[in-house]
Amino acid sequence: MTTTIRGLMGACCLAAFGAPLAAETITVATVNNGDMIRMQGLMADFNKKHPDIEVNWVTLEENVLRQRVTTDIATKGGQYDVLTIGNYEVPIWAKQGWLLPLDDMGADYAPEDFLPPVVQALTVDDKMYAAPFYAESAMLMYRSDLLEKAGLTMPENPTWAFITEAAEKMTDKDAGVYGICLRGKAGWGENMAFLTAMSHSMGARWFDMEWKPQFDSPEWKETLDTYLNLMTKFGPPGASSNGFNENLALFQTGKCGMWMDATVAASFVANPEESTVADRVAFAPFPHKEGVENHGNWLWSWNLAIPASSTKQEASKAFVAWATSKEYTNLVAAEDGIANAPPGTRTSLYENEEYLKTPFAQPTLTAIENANTQNPSVQEVPYTGGQWISIPEFQAIGTAVGQVFSAALAGTSSADQALTAAQTLTQREMQRAGYPK
Repeated sequence: MTTTIRGLMGACCLAAFGAPLAAETITVATVNNGDMIRMQGLMADFNKKHPDIEVNWVTLEENVLRQRVTTDIATKGGQYDVLTIGNYEVPIWAKQGWLLPLDDMGADYAPEDFLPPVVQALTVDDKMYAAPFYAESAMLMYRSDLLEKAGLTMPENPTWAFITEAAEKMTDKDAGVYGICLRGKAGWGENMAFLTAMSHSMGARWFDMEWKPQFDSPEWKETLDTYLNLMTKFGPPGASSNGFNENLALFQTGKCGMWMDATVAASFVANPEESTVADRVAFAPFPHKEGVENHGNWLWSWNLAIPASSTKQEASKAFVAWATSKEYTNLVAAEDGIANAPPGTRTSLYENEEYLKTPFAQPTLTAIENANTQNPSVQEVPYTGGQWISIPEFQAIGTAVGQVFSAALAGTSSADQALTAAQTLTQREMQRAGYPK
């Protein structure tokens, strides 16, 4: 009996010793776009390097992602171990103590390789609080064949007057081709990202130095009038529901003559496996108003951050280090081609001769380097940012204004009515928040 018990105990101990330890599961909340979906398809590499970590993905549309991760981190809900957030949120949340500083990412991580404008936006008190997965500015993508057919040549620095002329001449509604596609879906990071950048390129500003809203200014009127004129006359139907992904699909299928949006779209519209017009795409700087030396360049990055309250910080850090490393860039290049590497984050990518052969590499780098987030308007402003305003209240105010402007695009109000409503609601919310502070 004793021998039997000892034998069973020995067998149990050996079985326990030989059994693999249970993997630790982390939950990653991310945005539904092409680069993030590509990452999910390359997880075999991460799983091979980290068999003790399982990744549960929660992939959400942009507006939904922002709402959910903001609610979760502010309430310490703990649903997510890794957050995909922008450079708007990072400094605000870091100062609240909500994010884990990423100051020990491994010997080969090379944080000094990040482009200075990108990493500076993620740094508070000399500590990086999120790692950039990709970064972007804004540019004009256009069909060179349609522009040639219209008898026009793209200027080195296009103006909004030229864009209006080109949109009219490139539109062929009978053929299902629209001269221009722009964001119309409401959201501070959707239509208001574009319209804020456009307003700066028109010489407008969100606030004067006393934090008074400026939607009653002639510059904002010209911005919204120009936008609505372009979209209602030469844009696709249902544009008030179109965001980045919808416009990308329209452009890739040959439905748009021009599209002003994030530089990250360039590799998708120029990819012959995904775009029917890849061989006819060209790139130019984001437009400006004649006499206004401001192209409205924005600077945005999608970044991976870890909540300070996470109970799985080491596993989460291992994932973030893998996803934002130079090795991941090499992995994408090997699997999908160098043109599809996550853009805008690492200097080494823009020193790669193969990558520089792509038609969008240099225009993207130039746009990022020319983005002036410290002085986004030609007028004096009390805020920083580019396509957003760097105050916590902007997330709610920007979305509310976006809804007003989206409704104007849908035809339920005029431009003047929309601007009046934007002025009223912004002034009310700023007073409620105690500005000027």
